[in-house]
Amino acid sequence: MNKKIWIVLGVIALVIFWGVGARNSMATSDQEVKASWANVQSAYQRRADLIPNLVKTVQGVANFEKSTLTAVIEARASATQMKLDAKDLSPENMQKYQAAQSSLGGALSRLMVVAENYPQLKATENFSELQAQLEGTENRIKEERDRFNDSVKGYNSLIVTFPNNLIASFSGFAEKGFFQAEAGSEKAPEVNFDEKK
Repeated sequence: MNKKIWIVLGVIALVIFWGVGARNSMATSDQEVKASWANVQSAYQRRADLIPNLVKTVQGVANFEKSTLTAVIEARASATQMKLDAKDLSPENMQKYQAAQSSLGGALSRLMVVAENYPQLKATENFSELQAQLEGTENRIKEERDRFNDSVKGYNSLIVTFPNNLIASFSGFAEKGFFQAEAGSEKAPEVNFDEKK
């Protein structure tokens, strides 16, 4: 009788240790996702911090298109108002956040395209430096989003696999959303060098 009790107690102890280990692994993975998210936000904040200097530099050029500058300023305001806590990285919230950031990225792209029509602006050292910093920042943003997606993949894989999903459901761990490509980005841009006569 004593031997059976010890076996049962041993099995119960193993299950408890496994459950605690699985729960701790999920908590560690969740913290990695949160740290990755903080890095993504930091990269986006760097971009937002560069924009006022860029706008001031561009405003110094006579006859620069005011509507383009206004679009950049409004998109920056919208993007910086959109806050997403690392505790609520649901796919729906990720889409909202990504939409605000994409709007700002699109406005910046239009600004850079319009700036090509102003040789005196392109010749300004300050503008060239800001343009290079923005390009570097966009690369950082992409790298941080990729790292974030990697950490989300690891976390989601951990909490949805059996038997970890049992511990995850009892402990309140839920799947987190990924950064995804913008709608329509799967289509290659159409390039046409033929001049119409």
